[in-house]
Amino acid sequence: MIIAEGRLADGRGVTLLQPGADDAERLREVIAAAFGHRPQVDPPPPALSETAVSVAAALARGFGVLALVDGVVAGCLIVILDGPHAWITRVSVRPDHQRLGIASMMVEVALELLAERGSATADLIAREEFPKVVGWWRRHGFVLADREGTSLHLSRAIPVLIEAPTADAMQALGRRLAGVVRAGDLVIASGDLGAGKTTLTQGLGAGMAVQGAIISPTFVLARIHPALGEGPGLVHVDAYRLGSFAELEDLDVEVTPDAVTLVEWGAGIADGLSEERLEIDIRRSLDPEDETRLVFLTPIGARWERVRGELEGLARAVEEDS
Repeated sequence: MIIAEGRLADGRGVTLLQPGADDAERLREVIAAAFGHRPQVDPPPPALSETAVSVAAALARGFGVLALVDGVVAGCLIVILDGPHAWITRVSVRPDHQRLGIASMMVEVALELLAERGSATADLIAREEFPKVVGWWRRHGFVLADREGTSLHLSRAIPVLIEAPTADAMQALGRRLAGVVRAGDLVIASGDLGAGKTTLTQGLGAGMAVQGAIISPTFVLARIHPALGEGPGLVHVDAYRLGSFAELEDLDVEVTPDAVTLVEWGAGIADGLSEERLEIDIRRSLDPEDETRLVFLTPIGARWERVRGELEGLARAVEEDS
């Protein structure tokens, strides 16, 4: 079953599927290729001992995500469900498909599936011998929860899920979000073309009472909307044509202390602007007749975790508005 579609850093399309037991051998092959490509450690990672039978058993305890590029299996992961908690395991990308954003896409989709299931936290084990891997998880909002020897237990909260059935509901969500943001905040909005990123930003600007019409700044990169009153202004950035954080830095885009900075198309690019941020991913149904958008709000950092309750309140408020 197709659960999401996207585009890689090199322009190729990627399809994410939810695999079944019949796909266990394909997952095992990717897991073996990915973990076998890492430097050797002692003891060897258990992932190298996986069989099709053990992979199928793991899928039966939760679910998996399978990434296809040009019809070829390029990556996978497995999620084990444990009551309100979930363990993310076997995150694997074939060596010839790495550094294209596949792992980030798979983890993002897995977190969204967990949000739909009502899970509270996502946990994983990372080896201290692989500092780049640990750093990658930290950049994706995971923090150290515990450790046993060189095995690090990393954890993070699951995104807040909000359903927006119409464009008006998306604008209403933006207006209500204006009551949560404050000066110095970074908000990163992601989603396919036409998903509703700019519509959400228009609602946010209306709620913040800033100057100027809010339109997509694709050809200008950034627009500054000063506040009409005493509140913060809004810096609206579009990173669609940028390929890396370095390009964003070259253009002197930064989070300012007197404004809220919202970056469209900023996932994987604008993360470096702040360790504390609200990531918003907007997904539309694969059914073209369904206008409903699923909005996932991911609080990253202490500032946003403190207002998680307010974000959850937005879901109830939007539902009442609709």
